[in-house]
Amino acid sequence: FKKLFTSDNTVLTAFVADLLDIPREEIQKVDVLNPELLPETEEGKHCQLDIKLSVNDKIVNVEIQVYNQADYRERALYYWSKMFMGELKKGEQYIGLKQTISINILNFNLFDCSEPYSTFRLLETKRHELLTDKCSILFFELKKVNGKIDRNNRKKLWLQLINAETEEELDMLKETGVEEIGKAVVIMHEMSEDEKIREMAMQREKWLRDEFGIREYARREGLEEGRAQGMAQGRAEGEANVIAKLRKKGFSEEEIREILDS
Repeated sequence: FKKLFTSDNTVLTAFVADLLDIPREEIQKVDVLNPELLPETEEGKHCQLDIKLSVNDKIVNVEIQVYNQADYRERALYYWSKMFMGELKKGEQYIGLKQTISINILNFNLFDCSEPYSTFRLLETKRHELLTDKCSILFFELKKVNGKIDRNNRKKLWLQLINAETEEELDMLKETGVEEIGKAVVIMHEMSEDEKIREMAMQREKWLRDEFGIREYARREGLEEGRAQGMAQGRAEGEANVIAKLRKKGFSEEEIREILDS
């Protein structure tokens, strides 16, 4: 993810402009504030899955999340606040705080709606008056993006690119004729041939599975209760209830089996 969008500034600029609905010609400059593609821990357990940017003097963080977390809404707000506060240097006035935008690209469903794009800002509840434009938290839910390709919907094209799993899907996106999408597909092909990047991706996937709280989330959703029921009433019946709950929350069959086998 990070390699893809930091390899070519024109691709990155188009990606950010389309997700934020900003005309590309209005973006004067995009700087990557954390360009390094290195393991985040000394043990090399995972690669960073976020890109922190300066876009026209705004702070923008783009993050992709693979697995659901029970407290993800709170987590998103917490990391936005850390970014927002981190821009104010000691002795500076509050007016110097920059507009801070958090973009969360999720491989799971977070909200009970069919719309794949959600934007949250600070509004008065009756008048809908904006308190400040300095807070924006955006969510893009990949599982809600359908497979129909529309070259005029650039936002959707980028999400389909991130979602693509086969060469055929990538080629179809390239055939749209959108220049930056085509460049991104070429970069992805190059990445797939890079053994080092593949190894880092494997390290990242392992860390995600180990550290992203799948066991805790499943416990909150009733897995332990289901197992207890399974012992008393029959394991099959107990696990059936658990499986139904996890499916409803957007877990894949592979993820469910991994949880049950853990």
